[in-house]
Amino acid sequence: MKTIFLFLLAMTIGLGAFAQTPDLSKSKYFEMRKYYAHEGKLPDLLKRFQDHTMKLFEKAGMVNIIYLVPDENTDNSMSYILGYPDAASRDKMWESFMNDPEWKKAYEASHVNGPLVAKVESTFMVLAPELNDTPIPTGSGIFQLRTYHCFPGKIENIQARFRDHTRDLFAKQGLKNYPYFLTVEKDGAQPKLVYLLGHDNKDAFNAAFDAFRVDPDWVKARDASEESGKIVEKVDAVFFKSLPYSPIK
Repeated sequence: MKTIFLFLLAMTIGLGAFAQTPDLSKSKYFEMRKYYAHEGKLPDLLKRFQDHTMKLFEKAGMVNIIYLVPDENTDNSMSYILGYPDAASRDKMWESFMNDPEWKKAYEASHVNGPLVAKVESTFMVLAPELNDTPIPTGSGIFQLRTYHCFPGKIENIQARFRDHTRDLFAKQGLKNYPYFLTVEKDGAQPKLVYLLGHDNKDAFNAAFDAFRVDPDWVKARDASEESGKIVEKVDAVFFKSLPYSPIK
């Protein structure tokens, strides 16, 4: 873990002004990718993204959105989100990237002492309607990736509650609203709501979220929205920190 910290510190010093906030309007289809690195290989993987992968993604037409590592990285992973014009473009762009001689050279060089990535997981998404009408904030020291699994037929209810109440009540407590997405399920199942929420640090985040939970305005909005039944079955929440070269940070 000390090696990862020193590596991130070095990147922070060298890349403080590297990334710019992305324009999400250029993308209609998104992919969240989670990479599980082989033991001891995460620093090399992060450096490969810094030195090669991100710029080659852009060369292929992809939009870099955010790059993250878990705050408590128990699974030796990193995650990131890419944007594409549409689903068909995604496959063409990846084909272009994988066949790029620059990528092949960087890939082979990074494998001299063994492969870096053990497994990759992908989640496909679109922007949640009416939930991305404010500028993307900056300057969060901690992020929480939150995934809402709703009861059947309730996905529109959760979107309405966020549109009309939740986002503003987060902001009231100092929490920062980052992009909101809906997952694209292969089997046509109901999508999940996925979003990022930010604050200065984990203690500030937890204090703000605790204040949100007991805010009378939130309690009133929640209860009114659930008059016909509960909306959310469960929520997955994981803390992350953005990488120094991440466009959103």
